[in-house]
Parts: sequence; C-alpha cells; structure tokens
Amino acid sequence: MTQTKLKIKKGDQIVVMTGKDKGKTGEVTKVIPSESRIVAAGINMMTKHAKPTQFSAGGLQRIEAPIHVSNVALADPKNGKATKVGMKTLADGKKVRVAKKSGETIA
Repeated sequence: MTQTKLKIKKGDQIVVMTGKDKGKTGEVTKVIPSESRIVAAGINMMTKHAKPTQFSAGGLQRIEAPIHVSNVALADPKNGKATKVGMKTLADGKKVRVAKKSGETIA
C-alpha cells in the first residue's frame, strides 16, 4: 500500500463526518500516514480489558482507536464547521494550508 500525503496534521481540530461519532470534534494527537489513519482526543473510543499487573490495577480502560482520514474533515478556524484543505503560496515563497470555506490560513 502506498503512503499518501495527508493534509491533516498533529494538533489540528477535526470534525467526524461518518460513523458512530458523526458530528464530534476533537484534536489530532497522532497521525499514521502509512495506514492513512489518525488518532484524535475523545474520538472513536474503545474499551480495552487489562489484566492486573504489579504496577497497575486491572479493569476496563477507555482508549482512542485510530480512525481513517476519509471519515474526518478539518474544522474551519473561523466557524468550526467541516472544510476542505487547500494550499497557497505566500509572497515570501512559503506554502501554507488554507481552509476552502473561509479562506483562513491554518496554523
């Protein structure tokens, strides 16, 4: 499987477009480009059963599972709604990401 260049980076605010968490927003904590997946805070939560160890008690742990990038969209910095990402070259030659809906640059 070829590795694709993702337009979503760590620290971005995203909106879930499909699935059980549709409409939820969260911040990207990890990007996995080889699998075209991201991990976001509070999105796609799953329950993991952990055995007790010498250092930690066992029980149920809630962790974030990866979600495919096709199921999420970047949140517009102006209004927080889903938007597509475009690229723009500034006057000094620097390339920046731009929200297609509002035209705002994405940090």
